[in-house]
Amino acid sequence: MTSSSFQIRPELPEDDPIIDDLHETAFGPGRFARTAFRLREGVPHVPELSFVATVGDLLVGSVRLTAISVDSSAVLLLGPLTVHPGHKSNGAGKDLVTRALSAAKDHGHQLVLLVGDAPYYGPLGFEKVPLGQITLPGPVDPQRVLAADLAGVLPTTSGLARRAVKAR
Repeated sequence: MTSSSFQIRPELPEDDPIIDDLHETAFGPGRFARTAFRLREGVPHVPELSFVATVGDLLVGSVRLTAISVDSSAVLLLGPLTVHPGHKSNGAGKDLVTRALSAAKDHGHQLVLLVGDAPYYGPLGFEKVPLGQITLPGPVDPQRVLAADLAGVLPTTSGLARRAVKAR
């Protein structure tokens, strides 16, 4: 499947049940125990920075950004990123991430974190956070803490990642 077979559009409220189903399919019930999920818990994702991939009328992928903080710095957490198993390897996931990062930058956000695989996310603008510079509550492999530095702030951002008091 080529990238021309899907479209990226902003997420709509009516997409929620389908996105929830995608998350269940991709991550199963264990997703609720993951550190990144715990950071997002109780904090709504930022609608204008969240996107879906569609093939015709079928929603096949989703990416969300959620406001968190690191020490006193406003940061975004990317995820979950999910693509329906029948539509993987068509570029939708990478296009969703690229679109979300572009929107984040356009909205003045400076730093986006995620827990993920560097070989996948590195070409999309993410780099490993220096060990111990930014920590997440709960168990997480520090080698998988990645950041997309949209404004040159990563060197001066450090501390414990926490849920944002309110979404920006």
